[in-house]
Amino acid sequence: MILAIDTATRWAGIALHDGKSVVAETGWHCVNTHTIELTPAIKEMFRQGGISAAELKGVAVAIGPGSYTGLRVGLALAKGLALANQVPLIGVPTLDIVAASFGPMNGRLLATAAAGRKRVCAALYHWQDNQWSSVGEPLIDSWENLLADLDGEAMTFAGEITPEAAKMIRAASKAYHLVSPAASVRRSGFLAEIGWKRLRASDVDDAHTLAPIYLRDPAGN
Repeated sequence: MILAIDTATRWAGIALHDGKSVVAETGWHCVNTHTIELTPAIKEMFRQGGISAAELKGVAVAIGPGSYTGLRVGLALAKGLALANQVPLIGVPTLDIVAASFGPMNGRLLATAAAGRKRVCAALYHWQDNQWSSVGEPLIDSWENLLADLDGEAMTFAGEITPEAAKMIRAASKAYHLVSPAASVRRSGFLAEIGWKRLRASDVDDAHTLAPIYLRDPAGN
């Protein structure tokens, strides 16, 4: 069994994967209460699944970009579980989790995560070798600047997108497509699935040195 932990933004999630399927998954809005809510939620999921931390084969964790505090809380707990139970730790970029929930589509995919103060973390993906692969590095900026830098060609937007940002996207280009809010939810089940695949490939991280991905605001804020 592998445990997935995602506290990258105010949307938190955890999941269990047994190598064949997602056996448990939950997500919730967590407003600056990751420290209080995360451990009890994991304990309850273990209870419902009838397992203990000692039975884990690995831990997957979202490593950013995202909230400084949220990432710190999730990564600290993931490292603690991995080291205490002597199991591998797998760090997964936040926006890769968003992209993993979609199959092939027309054009590119822009995966997003909320960054606060009307900013957004974003990364472009294209479909290659039966999966979405990132194009370049993720960035953090305002929606105005982000949309101004895009070319208006066919693109799907997914992830944490405010109603105000959705209006801006629709006005920016008729070639832009917004997935539904339900489809945009960043699901920890996909984090668990990515983690299991990497675990099988022995593509794991060093629990002592794995660090969050923090992005520098171009405005210096």
